[in-house]
Amino acid sequence: MSALWENQGGLQWQTQGEEDQDVLVEELHNLIVWNDDINTFDHVIESLIDVCEHSPEQAEQCAMIIHHKGKYGVKKGSFDFLRPLAEALINRGIQATIDY
Repeated sequence: MSALWENQGGLQWQTQGEEDQDVLVEELHNLIVWNDDINTFDHVIESLIDVCEHSPEQAEQCAMIIHHKGKYGVKKGSFDFLRPLAEALINRGIQATIDY
């Protein structure tokens, strides 16, 4: 049973249940792409589109952030989901890691 209640001007959810339930929460990780002086913007953008299924606009924005910040989390998911993506980027010569 869930109820919405007001607390000091803000709304909060309060959940009541008949018994405690164990919930399996899968931990999400970030696929991080690192800046380098080797790969071109076009190569990184094309790789993000092909490997991570980003739109061209999203891939271009990620490439700009990677260039200016030095790294960026381009995809979020489980480790098992991200691992083949990281390997595919690495196979294209792009430095990629998965955070923990």
